[in-house]
Amino acid sequence: MTADPILVEIVEGTLASVEREVETAIARTARSPMIRDAHDFRAGIHDRRLRKLTGRSYSALVQPVVRDHPIETMRPGDVFFHNDVYLSEGGIGHLPDLCVTVPVFHDGDVVAFVQAFGHHDDIGGAVPGSMPSHARSAFEEGLMVPPIKLWDRGVPNEAALRIMTRNSRMPDSLAGDLDAECSACLMGARRLADLFARYGRAAVEECFDAIIDSTTRTFRRELLAKIPDGTYVWEDYAEHDGVDPPRLHAQRITLTVDASADVPLVIDFTGTSPQAKGPINHAGDYAGGVFLKKWLAPVLRNLADTPERAAELDVNEGVVPLIEMRFPEKGTLLTPVFPAPTNARTFVILRLLGVLAGVLAKATGGRMPADQETIRYTGVYGEDDRGPYLMREVLGGGSGGRHHADGEDTVHIVPDSRNIPVEFAEARWPLLVERLGLAVDSGGPGEFRGGLGYDKHIRMLRDAHFMSIADRSILSCWGVNGGRAGRPFRVDIDGEPMDGLVDDHPVRAGQVIRIRTTGGGGWGDPFDRDPERVAADVRDGKVSPEGARDDYGVVLAGGAVDRAATEALRAELRAARGPAPFFDRGPGFPRLSGGRPHADVDLLDGHTA
Repeated sequence: MTADPILVEIVEGTLASVEREVETAIARTARSPMIRDAHDFRAGIHDRRLRKLTGRSYSALVQPVVRDHPIETMRPGDVFFHNDVYLSEGGIGHLPDLCVTVPVFHDGDVVAFVQAFGHHDDIGGAVPGSMPSHARSAFEEGLMVPPIKLWDRGVPNEAALRIMTRNSRMPDSLAGDLDAECSACLMGARRLADLFARYGRAAVEECFDAIIDSTTRTFRRELLAKIPDGTYVWEDYAEHDGVDPPRLHAQRITLTVDASADVPLVIDFTGTSPQAKGPINHAGDYAGGVFLKKWLAPVLRNLADTPERAAELDVNEGVVPLIEMRFPEKGTLLTPVFPAPTNARTFVILRLLGVLAGVLAKATGGRMPADQETIRYTGVYGEDDRGPYLMREVLGGGSGGRHHADGEDTVHIVPDSRNIPVEFAEARWPLLVERLGLAVDSGGPGEFRGGLGYDKHIRMLRDAHFMSIADRSILSCWGVNGGRAGRPFRVDIDGEPMDGLVDDHPVRAGQVIRIRTTGGGGWGDPFDRDPERVAADVRDGKVSPEGARDDYGVVLAGGAVDRAATEALRAELRAARGPAPFFDRGPGFPRLSGGRPHADVDLLDGHTA
């Protein structure tokens, strides 16, 4: 390394600070609840070579902008915009994700990029929120914008802005969000320009190289070295696509590990199901899968020696040289052909995180966390005295149990994201939140329990329509290494169960929408869990007394553990159950068919490939 190590620390800290400052500015000035309150957006910093420098979170890509607008044509004050899934090189998953990119200049040359992208309220399409669950084509999902110059040398393109806001049901929110994101990224670009002015381009770019190279070395040395060489296979499923009846839509990973190779990990997606008629496809096979490499790489951090060390490891462009991705032919869930719909692509891209964790669990003897499903969209829309409204919320769920700890409760896949505050929701929309708490018994039983999901009850004060984009309403988040599966997603309206994919189910004033989000899978045999920890879960309201007895074999008397009765019951339950399975998919799995031979599924469920 030729860079000054002290300067590397300064530059790395500055990048992280600028990224956070950009996000803070957006959160404080945006208009829509999805951006301002739920914080469903990210910022990222990239260098002139289009490499992601920051690693606190994922971001979109600069490649599509540079493809359509060469670097040498860019000028100070330019702002670029796109949301076209098929022209984003894999960086945009669905049309509500709008992306703003600003070049950074030093001595007249582009030296870096600041980017923000997030999930916005509405960009047109067949239903409010631009996520029609029964879409058969991208043309039903909203306005598609390829990379365009939204600001030219500091002057906004009013015609383009007018077209976009005209296509939105929430034009004021959209305009306000875009203003916030453009201004925040321009501010971030000024901050980075100051960094170059202070230390010089050559020195700063040497630091960029050092930051990325350090990530490559660290991941190879500390994480990949813990995966035995070999080939491992695992597969998981989305359960419905909004058009066809529920069935298994497979995402398969064949992982080949060779620690001595220049590229030690090969991830082969062959065996992934054909593209769906409905909107669960994800266009991931562009730019060599560079977006998916950075999206999946955080799973590897679970191999770190300690949780504290895992939290220190950023995922920047340094992970890209360590992974080769092999995609199947065009026309699969991961290689859809335009104009296949993609608005519910979370069913696939989030499942891939679990598929990689599952295949690594097989490779490492169960060291990886159990499964989780920590994102789904629920909401209502209608009209009140102020006109049309849309309340859409991204509710998290429980994460999977780990070899060292229980899963986390009600987490969201997007860092820093959150549920919409009750006080804001009740002040803005015609509804009352009658309950917001943890879903008891939702976490998968295990030596380390899966995290719990939300239990939320909403009483409507006016007639409206309910909407949901959610998977894992039939299948459960699987347990690993003897752990049990978590509870699936559930919604009912006054006791009437709803499907996971709903566009416009009527809700009458006075009716109550009850939402119970997924619990993470458990890790390890639940009969090995310390009975005192089970008793504490019961006191905390996370596990019911019935769950303590049936799932953990723990007998409580007056809130205290009856040791003798517990030992006897656990022995009885172990004998009745037999050996704990390495993976537990839960009771919903046999109810669906994917057309695969049962022997093939059994092979994938086994401990060894």
